[in-house]
Amino acid sequence: MPKEPVTRNDVAEYAGVSTAVVSYVVNEGPRKVAPDTRERVLEAIRVLGYRPNATARALRMGTTRTFGVITPDGGNPLFAELAKAIDKEAATRGYVVLQTSADGDPEIERAKIGELLARQVSGLVLVAPSADPSVEGVPVIAINRSLEAVSSVRPAYREGARRGVEHLVSHGHRVIGLVIGGAGHPERELGWRDALEAAGLPEGPIVRTSFSREGGYDAARTLLAASPTAIFASSDLQAIGVLRALHEAGVRIPEDIALASFDGTPETEYTWPPLTVVRQPVEALAREAVQRLIDGEQSVEALTVPTELVLRKSCGC
Repeated sequence: MPKEPVTRNDVAEYAGVSTAVVSYVVNEGPRKVAPDTRERVLEAIRVLGYRPNATARALRMGTTRTFGVITPDGGNPLFAELAKAIDKEAATRGYVVLQTSADGDPEIERAKIGELLARQVSGLVLVAPSADPSVEGVPVIAINRSLEAVSSVRPAYREGARRGVEHLVSHGHRVIGLVIGGAGHPERELGWRDALEAAGLPEGPIVRTSFSREGGYDAARTLLAASPTAIFASSDLQAIGVLRALHEAGVRIPEDIALASFDGTPETEYTWPPLTVVRQPVEALAREAVQRLIDGEQSVEALTVPTELVLRKSCGC
């Protein structure tokens, strides 16, 4: 027969204390416990393998100390890196994270929000959400997109893209193409335009496509007909698709066409050549989002965090 679960009574009996004292040790209060007594209780917990009931504790404390995180695409390296950073930051504050993906579908996103709220999460992080959520009772933070109804934390997209394109200009490029995601993401395109205008250059060729490797691959094949000397991709996934298309066409990088991208995920260090990137401040975004949830942030303030330009071989550096 399987053993019965170890209870608080078992721990109290083993340690020779009351169940209240066990509770004080497990919950770190509300009353202090003498060091020797505390050590006896902890030893009893170790020996017996006692595991406090997290659900019951949450009901007593009035919080589950759990955050829900919804990303639009669990397979995207950027969103995976963000989710990992949020989980790490939450863990340092004594919280756990339930992470799921909406597959870029607004209906699935709404359903996932409902499921996480049903699990009584203490707060929600929506990474690049598709729309303003209808949520009451818990703080909600949006990352990578500004929404009207909730607090948001996002990179400085326009400034970051401008710096990336300015760097390509500094290498002497005068025809700089752009691979950009679909509607609803204008700031990276505006940054590209800002840099060209400041340098007195005409608008380069543009291809609008999906934020994917396939999108970048198809876009590069189209751009080749316009003979750019450099390409700025609005995401790493697009840039990786661009790299393949250029390699297949026998184009040398950066001798024939230089390349830079936005995001700065770890895999860009291992492409050939390694990609020059405008890196999103992933750790800072995660830290700010978690802190706002813990603070119970309910305002609609939008915080913009600076990006970092990381120079590698794909631009000619």
